Amino acid sequence: MSALALSVVLSLVSAVAYAGGAILQERVAATTPDRRYAPLRRASWWAAIALNGLGALLHVVALAYGPLSLVQPLGALTIVFALPMAAVFVRRKAGATAWRGAIMATVGLAGLLSLTSASGSTSLDGAERVMLALATGGGVLALTVAAHAAHRHPVVRSVLLACAAGAAFGIASVFTKTVAVDMDRGVALLQQLPSLGVIAVLAAAGVLISQASYRGAGLAAPLSTVTVVNPVVAAAVGLTLFEETFRYGTMGTALALGCGVVAAGGLILLTTERLAREAASGAEGPTVPETPAAPAVAVPEGLAAPAAVTVPEALATPAVAGPDALAAPGAAAVAGAGQLVAASGKAAVRPPKPVPPVDAALPGPPLPALPSQLTVAALGHRGVRHRQPRRPREPIGS
Repeated sequence: MSALALSVVLSLVSAVAYAGGAILQERVAATTPDRRYAPLRRASWWAAIALNGLGALLHVVALAYGPLSLVQPLGALTIVFALPMAAVFVRRKAGATAWRGAIMATVGLAGLLSLTSASGSTSLDGAERVMLALATGGGVLALTVAAHAAHRHPVVRSVLLACAAGAAFGIASVFTKTVAVDMDRGVALLQQLPSLGVIAVLAAAGVLISQASYRGAGLAAPLSTVTVVNPVVAAAVGLTLFEETFRYGTMGTALALGCGVVAAGGLILLTTERLAREAASGAEGPTVPETPAAPAVAVPEGLAAPAAVTVPEALATPAVAGPDALAAPGAAAVAGAGQLVAASGKAAVRPPKPVPPVDAALPGPPLPALPSQLTVAALGHRGVRHRQPRRPREPIGS
């Protein structure tokens, strides 16, 4: 196998490793929402870190065997590999809009990287390193604070955190290149300790912030943002500080700007697609079951009168109408002014009307019957029957 073919294979395997690490990071973020940055107790998170480290190592080895213009664009295939891998391994399928955004971001990034020329053995001096480290730290901190301020919009927060992580990774690559150039020049390792410390801090910050960017925003949007921002930031520093240029002069610069627009359009498409999905899920809302209405109770016409209340037998005063008065059995009489009213022994209470209070007659001496008194017998709901008092019989022989 030739060196060029080996570099291509290593670049593709590196992209697959990066995609696997991103999928694991997204799954960890979805299953442990309380640990945003470093879920140290999750074995899957450590597996994601190992895959990301393997991808970085393979990328460096691929650069040793192949040109930068070939290896760097192949690294952008991480986005394209991650979507089908997520559908196969974690059953998370991407829609057509997400696929279009991912392809646009990949093509734009690959074109931009292929137009960037190498700078040779240019390095940064001490003042430039300090200024670059401070500017990077301030930018990453500002993006992180802005992301936390946008906590009500998970997709916006995720994209801001992904931008911060991509910037940290990109500047770490710049310092890595600076250290490599200085070591080729014979600079002592002790003098490289500050730069190595900056690399370690930026790499750790990028890993932790990228882990937080996957929480609540899916896989495609944060992964595409990190993948695009990382090399773009490194290329911007190379163009300004390492005296790098685009190939083909003015035409190459115009093509590079066009590729940058395509990549940015892909990121915007991914972000808006996720925002639309979030808005759709929020608009549906939880469904509340309707409370069933209480069934109507049909009341017969004869029972539609106001409900009668049964007076306890212990408190009811029996009606005494003299020797000629008869009271219906089962009826309790309540004494009134010159009359006796009989109440039925059974009470028909119609819900939900409240039962009006009834003054029960207290035990006492019976009232004398009046000559014109009528004894009312309760015969259910069929009606009321009046009985006339009997006339006394005259003695025989009078």
